[in-house]
Amino acid sequence: MGTPSMRFSENAEDPFALGRGASAVLDDQGTVVGWSARAQELLGYPAKDVLGRAWQDLLVDARDLPVARAVVVDAVRTGGWFGVLPVRHRDGRRVEMGFRARAVTRDGDSREWVLVGAPAAEVGAWERDRALLDGLYRRSPIGLVTYGPDRRVIRVNRAVEKASGVPAEAPVGRRPREFMVDEDAGSADERVRHVLETGEPLIFTEQSARARHDPGRERIVSVSAFRMEDPSGRILGVAETIEDVTDRHRAQRRLALLNEASVRIGTSLDVTQTARELAEAAVHGLADYCSVELLKPVTLGDEPVSGASGPLLRVALSPPEHRVPFQEGDVVPLLPESPQARCLSERRPILEGLLPLRPEWYATDRRRIEMALSLGVHSLIAAPLVARGLVLGVVSLWRSRHSEHFEDGDVAVAQELSSRAAVCIDNARRFTQQQSAALTLQRSLLPRAASDLPAVEVACRYLPASGEPGIGGDWFDVIPLSGARVALVVGDVVGHGIHAAASMGRLRAAVRTLASLDLEPDEVVARLDDLVSLLATELEANTDGNGPSIEQMIGATCVYAVYDPVSRHCSLARAGHPAPVMTTPDGHVTVLDLPAGPPLGLGGLPFETCDLDLPEGSLLTLYTNGLLEARNGDIDVALDHLHECLTNSTDPLDGTCRAVIEALLPREHLPADDIALLIARTRVLPPQNVATWQLPLEATAAARARQLTTAKLAEWGLTELAFTTELVASELVTNAYRYAAGPVTLRLIRTHCLICEVSDTSHTSPHLRRALSTDEGGRGLFLVAQLTERWGTRYTHDGKTVWTEQPLPHA
Repeated sequence: MGTPSMRFSENAEDPFALGRGASAVLDDQGTVVGWSARAQELLGYPAKDVLGRAWQDLLVDARDLPVARAVVVDAVRTGGWFGVLPVRHRDGRRVEMGFRARAVTRDGDSREWVLVGAPAAEVGAWERDRALLDGLYRRSPIGLVTYGPDRRVIRVNRAVEKASGVPAEAPVGRRPREFMVDEDAGSADERVRHVLETGEPLIFTEQSARARHDPGRERIVSVSAFRMEDPSGRILGVAETIEDVTDRHRAQRRLALLNEASVRIGTSLDVTQTARELAEAAVHGLADYCSVELLKPVTLGDEPVSGASGPLLRVALSPPEHRVPFQEGDVVPLLPESPQARCLSERRPILEGLLPLRPEWYATDRRRIEMALSLGVHSLIAAPLVARGLVLGVVSLWRSRHSEHFEDGDVAVAQELSSRAAVCIDNARRFTQQQSAALTLQRSLLPRAASDLPAVEVACRYLPASGEPGIGGDWFDVIPLSGARVALVVGDVVGHGIHAAASMGRLRAAVRTLASLDLEPDEVVARLDDLVSLLATELEANTDGNGPSIEQMIGATCVYAVYDPVSRHCSLARAGHPAPVMTTPDGHVTVLDLPAGPPLGLGGLPFETCDLDLPEGSLLTLYTNGLLEARNGDIDVALDHLHECLTNSTDPLDGTCRAVIEALLPREHLPADDIALLIARTRVLPPQNVATWQLPLEATAAARARQLTTAKLAEWGLTELAFTTELVASELVTNAYRYAAGPVTLRLIRTHCLICEVSDTSHTSPHLRRALSTDEGGRGLFLVAQLTERWGTRYTHDGKTVWTEQPLPHA
């Protein structure tokens, strides 16, 4: 018996499709007259066991007969039926099957029923898929766009309009460039083409979506796309899902703006620079134009008067290349009705979402209003700059032309941005104030490093601490000594403030006094230790218990070095101070192994001198502990950086100092402790500039000294100084002959001045006195003092040296 024709689905995923579904034909009495191989496969009955039998007796279990009869009644009444019905498998088990039944009329009044069945699970899954597809187009909140192979829109759902701003009916039959602005349409069309040609899906790609009918409103959408193909692999088009993520994108952009601003604002402690950093940060994602106006005292580093509201000084404007109606340096008059004046008086941001551009908007200058109009300015936020309860100024943000109007979310960002910036500006203001005081005190207490010394070439740096009060007790000094030698000293008084600075001044003066006595380095440090102990006793007696502790006020460390450019000999001693670093001319850097010694003020403990010879061109680097602790407190790492900077001993010293500071100091912050850095490059006097003679201790020594002196000065071209110098040498040698024992040494040194030295083995100090008119002697030292610029005596382990200095004649 033939099976009546019935149209089967061609969808391969349809469980009722030809080849997938089981089919059967029943006559009007319910007798099976047709049975497919698929039916046999699913239910186990071969056709010969089924044909000619009633379907209810064969396939329906007794307990399911009421349900089957109800299905028959419904099918007869409607001419068809679709649903799930349990049937009996040949092995006796119940099988849930989905059925589609339809009545077919044959030969006039004869009617047959065509049944197509499939496992209920497959039918349910397929129905869910159909419901999902229907829901995507009718009820889904996520936009769905289907493109054909020609990249034209075939179908969209209603959510597309909400997600992208494009009316649902507008895109159908068009390409993206026909309903989106050119900048956004190009990327959308390229995206569809890429997926269509490569088959590579896109997942959550964010892009701008501005409709042609509303180009001023920007939406950010998240797009996912895949290529559609039929079972044979034929390309049908591209499907896209579109979700409006504008709010999330704006929140992320605002957060990123604040994070970026935190990095960009406050990189320096300069008020104007900090204000410019604020303006530049604001125009990167928040506004088209930004200006920062501060109260005038703030720009000078002074604290603004509480309640002050103007006038303001415009210190920053961004972007500077645009022809905006305002300029940096303008004095800004504020009218009570202006948003800026209201912002300062109410201490809260003021939003003008639709800026009226009234003359009182900013000033009564009609030209500026016209320029603002030409720029298309339409929206304004004025946010106060308030720190520590003080109003510092105001920041004004504008949007123009195609930008959207400011909204409440932008106001919150502007307030947070201005609050963070206000702290940075106030820090810069306070630093400016403190720095001015610190620099004034620094100039009065710290020397200028001499750069024309015959013994060394010197470069130095002093950086006061950044914290309040910012004035510390670090110091350095370069002290010329007799015999062309030089003393180098770096010290650190613990703590900050006026007490540390005052103690530093007293110690520096004491070091200079002790250096003038030509004492050994360990002796100088020991005398300083006595002085600090004395200061501690005085302070302990005078303190009232309310000020800093004694240790904070007088604890100190120092390192003292003396270098001789004739012998290349260097003597050093330190008191609890970081050891100096030496760099040889070939670039070898070492930390000198000096006995540490106790900090100054402990008393009763010894200090030691370390002696070494330095090759010409060596670098001797003295510094305070603030240099090593400036970045992160890791002294070993800091020493490594210091060694790297000092490797090339031939570099200009100013550049070396700068490199050390840049390498060891954090760029974003000033040091928490004072830093003193002193770098000296050693020099050696040429042998031809030094003449030394050993004279016997006899009556002819003075005459011999005069002969040698005259001859050497003639050789040096200093005959103008011959008379005075031979007289000085004769008098000093004569004194040695009369009052000393052992050999006498005469030495002449030609540097920036002419030095004459006479050494003997006596430790008796010569004294300058005024001789009477009847005295036969006693006038020698008086003559020496009158004929020379400076003279003095220094003591050594072997005796003493009397020295004089005379200026060289001008060429």
